[in-house]
Amino acid sequence: MGREQDEYFEDRAGTKDARYHVVPHDDEWAVKREGEDEPVCTADSQEKAIEEAKQRAEEDGTMVYIHNDRGRIEEQLDFK
Repeated sequence: MGREQDEYFEDRAGTKDARYHVVPHDDEWAVKREGEDEPVCTADSQEKAIEEAKQRAEEDGTMVYIHNDRGRIEEQLDFK
């Protein structure tokens, strides 16, 4: 990541603006908040992780980024 992008994520980390990312994690899928290293939760399928991320994003009024199995963003959901 570039320095500007790192700073952008750091500015939102720990705030209500932090977005959720569904990402591959070992042999599972993880829901992570921007700026945090540890997953919020893990699931055995991408679908379960997406549902968890959507619920949390809706409660927080933020967004979800869904990554594919190579880590690239495939979809963005807005709950603002």
